[in-house]
Amino acid sequence: MTTQALEMSIREDSLFSKFGQWCRRDKRGVVSLLVLTIIIGIAIFAPWIAPYSPTEQDFSKMLMAPSAEHWLGTDDLGRDVLSRLIHGTSKSVYAAFLAVGVALLIGVPIGLLAGFLGGWVDVGISRVIDTLLSFPAIVLAVAVTGAMGIGLTNAMISVGIVFSPHLARLIRARTLVIREELYVDAARCFGASTTRLLVKHVTPNAIQPVIVQCTLLLAVALLAEASLSFLGLGVQPPDPSWGQMLARAYMYMEITPEQMYAPGLMIMITALTFNTLGESLRVALDPTMKGL
Repeated sequence: MTTQALEMSIREDSLFSKFGQWCRRDKRGVVSLLVLTIIIGIAIFAPWIAPYSPTEQDFSKMLMAPSAEHWLGTDDLGRDVLSRLIHGTSKSVYAAFLAVGVALLIGVPIGLLAGFLGGWVDVGISRVIDTLLSFPAIVLAVAVTGAMGIGLTNAMISVGIVFSPHLARLIRARTLVIREELYVDAARCFGASTTRLLVKHVTPNAIQPVIVQCTLLLAVALLAEASLSFLGLGVQPPDPSWGQMLARAYMYMEITPEQMYAPGLMIMITALTFNTLGESLRVALDPTMKGL
């Protein structure tokens, strides 16, 4: 076995050991990770799990109560609610990860440059960030979605743009501290370029709070998708999403209120899972809590 392979094997054993210690120490985090894995599994295997087509209409079975044939009943067009809930999982999970991914791609580089370069670059970027943060998030998301066009992808890109100032401000603050560390000065003295300093030294040490914040933003993105789909700016009929299902169920709330329970509970459970996992990551990555 070569030295490189041996080092890789030792590193993998160390990672598994740390993961095992985390599992034994943080039961709440393990449960949230398990629930998130199940949700993602449902999203991936939805075509094989769902008992019916999510778009097939049957006007003879409109607004049926839960039964053995349709466990969660049917909607106003006779479509199986359970099947739509399962297929809507993929749309909602995709929307959450897309929004946070866009926020990372925009916010992290901007925050790094602002914090590391300083001077007029920092002042200019900070003023733009403050301007964007002054707008209510959902109002700004609706405005950007209207400019880009209606649809799930455009809606979540707009949400990612709205989230990016939060990540930019967070990593900027961390970068301001990291750039003053001795190892950064040492690398600069050895002739490291700005790009190498940012990639090799600053980003790995500044990214931890951003990782935690991303898990929290996943929950916010999920709620944002539900809000935009509820307003008709996200997923378009006949495709299902949890927010779009809530919008349709809301119109018949007085007749069949139980149709609002399933998508509402799924949104709540998934958002709670993201928040719980984020809290567990915060504790795991916080060096001041290693002994707890």
